[in-house]
Amino acid sequence: MCLLLAPAHTARADSEPAADPLRQFSASIEALVTRVSPSVVQVLVTGYGPVDEGGNADLVVGKQRSLASGVIVDADGYIVTNAHVVNGGQRITVVLPGTTSDASPIRSLAAGRGRAVDARVVGIAREVDLALLKVDVTGLPALPFADYDTLRQGELVFAFGSPEGLRNSVTMGVVSAVARQPDADHPMVYIQTDAPINHGNSGGPLVNVGGALVGINTFILSESGGSQGLGFAIPSALVDVAYRHLRAYGHLHQGQIGANLQTITPSLARGLRLSQDWGVIVSDLLPGGPADVAGLRVGDIIVSIDRRPMDSLPLLAFYLYARGAGDHLELAVLRRGDRLVLDVPVIERPHELDRLADRVDPDDNLIRQLGILGVAITDDTVPMIPSLRAPAGVIVAARTQDPHAADVSLSAGDVIHSVNGAAIATLQELRAALDNLEPHSPVVLQIERDGVFSFVAFELD
Repeated sequence: MCLLLAPAHTARADSEPAADPLRQFSASIEALVTRVSPSVVQVLVTGYGPVDEGGNADLVVGKQRSLASGVIVDADGYIVTNAHVVNGGQRITVVLPGTTSDASPIRSLAAGRGRAVDARVVGIAREVDLALLKVDVTGLPALPFADYDTLRQGELVFAFGSPEGLRNSVTMGVVSAVARQPDADHPMVYIQTDAPINHGNSGGPLVNVGGALVGINTFILSESGGSQGLGFAIPSALVDVAYRHLRAYGHLHQGQIGANLQTITPSLARGLRLSQDWGVIVSDLLPGGPADVAGLRVGDIIVSIDRRPMDSLPLLAFYLYARGAGDHLELAVLRRGDRLVLDVPVIERPHELDRLADRVDPDDNLIRQLGILGVAITDDTVPMIPSLRAPAGVIVAARTQDPHAADVSLSAGDVIHSVNGAAIATLQELRAALDNLEPHSPVVLQIERDGVFSFVAFELD
């Protein structure tokens, strides 16, 4: 009788095996990486800077090369990275991912070497450490932006990039904090993650389990120089806004409500007999500005914006970064114990380059060969370029969409000082220098960008 009875585990073995949760989890991650990796690029920046000469006290300037990461955000060749990645760079090269093979790890390595293409800077927003690059390649796989409002602490995230130059790397972790302020006096909020991030990950994407862009990896806190589980990323909401602004204007258009706000300290609260010793108080109003017209008053304590608690100045400033002209804020304030709700419109903060663009005429200021609108440096325009070192030349006020213009790496705010070694000071001199060149002639512009001189070489169409 006993020989006819099969053990319970034998019967289970003959049936369909249950799915292994770990294998399912591993397969899901593998599919995610396969989907996201083609949108992650390596950024190679070449420039000049001080080099260490073994303790030599003399300043030695040499060629420098840095490696970082970036993420494709538009199929037409737009790539987001960190502003500090391209700072001081004279040549920027982007390595687009190659095709991968499922045949074997070795074949995948050989097939995925990538393709190096030149990139140009479209715009830089140093105040939020973001830059937008453009490559002349279309049909690229772009990552969608995640909804930052749905991000939660503990959520699984993945950091992609080129840590220490190791291209096409991925690490996994969780969201340690949704909105972290490493510096209480800096108006920036970051996503904190324990996904290992190292040097070279800067500019790479932090993505969620759906493969959407949660943030741009930007810095780490570390005593050893390596990852200690304290990585920080710029939230997708700000990246999305900055991308659209940089693509349209070359710089960030910041929203404002015409109010000066200040952090409430315990001593300030005691002196003004406030009901709380924390939060944000209105210290000044722009006469006739949006906040003034809406009814905001000096001494009001900001409680919330759009029904979200606002208990710190950096958090409030970050919220305004993501709002543009025409938006309206539902502002809740405390005034002498009463709670009031005000509707405050947002306006754009004036930008020097915008003032410069206001001076141009599409016909009179067009430099057709370069695809730019230029403005000659005068006593009136010098204050608009605070870092200007040579007070003569032509300022790039804006770029134009001219299909016949040369492919030249110029951005709004650049100053052109010479053409093929000949100094230029006016629009007429710049046009004459370019008109005297034959088609397909080599051209070298000496430009000044953020107080740094460099050469831009190209060929006339």
